[in-house]
Amino acid sequence: MNTSLLLGKQIVVGVTGSISIYKSLELIRLYIKAGAKVRVIMTSSAMRFISPLTFEAISQHAVLTEASESWANDNNHIDIGKWADLFVIAPATANTLNKISNGIADNLLTQAILAYPKEKLFAPAANTNMYKNPLTTASLKMIKMIKAEVIEPVVKELACGDVGEGALAEVEEIFYKSAQMLLKDDFWVNRRVVVSGGGTIEKIDDVRYISNFSSGKMASALSKALYLKGADVCLVTTKVDVTLPKAVYTIEVEDAKEMQEYLTDALRIAKKGVMTKPTLVGDALPELIQKTPYLFMAAAVSDYKVRFQQKGKLKKEALGKTWSLELEENSDILMSINKEGVFSVGFKAEMDKESGKENAKNMLSKKNLDAVCFNDVGANSFGSDDNAITLFTKTQVKVLPQSDKFTLSLSLLDALSSMGE
Repeated sequence: MNTSLLLGKQIVVGVTGSISIYKSLELIRLYIKAGAKVRVIMTSSAMRFISPLTFEAISQHAVLTEASESWANDNNHIDIGKWADLFVIAPATANTLNKISNGIADNLLTQAILAYPKEKLFAPAANTNMYKNPLTTASLKMIKMIKAEVIEPVVKELACGDVGEGALAEVEEIFYKSAQMLLKDDFWVNRRVVVSGGGTIEKIDDVRYISNFSSGKMASALSKALYLKGADVCLVTTKVDVTLPKAVYTIEVEDAKEMQEYLTDALRIAKKGVMTKPTLVGDALPELIQKTPYLFMAAAVSDYKVRFQQKGKLKKEALGKTWSLELEENSDILMSINKEGVFSVGFKAEMDKESGKENAKNMLSKKNLDAVCFNDVGANSFGSDDNAITLFTKTQVKVLPQSDKFTLSLSLLDALSSMGE
């Protein structure tokens, strides 16, 4: 977790009477660990599960309840909203969702939401039948039209013993969605981005292969940063990162041929643009937003593949004391793939800093790229958590200093957007 990701951000967390309320404590911990300040509003039903003192201990702020509301300071349902950058209700019961959609403000939480004009995030938690009830379904549709986001519950065994949709979404997913709402950048919002990552695997037989030391960490960090900036991200990779937000569409591939096929399909879809959705009652109909899609080719594609791949397992006894593999050159994906209408960013990793920079600059014209990121693997080996990048475009050069790969990814995205590339 980046401890400064949400530095300076202020979040109100509303908690309602659900058995999943204990997960709110972990959510608040994640917000605070990322640098945010958090204040909590509790309904009377919520206090039947957990004491306000527990939330005060973890948030380091007085909890707003019916008993603690004060007009001598800002601990009231009007001023707490003025303080906040984002209002999150997690868990949000069916009762609370139905009240909000109908403008019913009969407790401090619903009063505070009614008075809050900025973005809101609701994480429902309810029995499946309550959640799927047509009244709740209608309420959720209305809520999505009042400058609010809903992070859908998951299917699992509920506290009542039923199995179905209604369990609170994973805490990490709520955190990521919250962070996206706070950090989104107009440059990246509604922009489709394709990222490739990991080192490709070229089979020798069914148990052996040739590959490289690429960890896929930079591609994962880029995908996470892009998601938080608001982009629609597709990651094509040989190294699946299960910690990524589920909204990052991940395609696992193996060899260069498979990677090229999926990248081609992903770019074709990316060029179609993104369909917007109305956010307020009376908004215009959805429209197609066609921002220039981006390709970040962070994968380390094997330069060669085995010419004659074998089925089964080659026996050591049959191979003898020496073994010569016949290799043939792989297709250069970045050079051969159709990049028309796409802003393409290549990555160049070399051991020699000076010649590497020159080779990176040459890539711009040789492979018809818009930008190249040079990585000195002599100073930062494959698989390291930190990195530094020299960013080359056709008109500019920018040095992005050493940092962890997620922070570096955020810096790279800011650099590209500020360059107007």
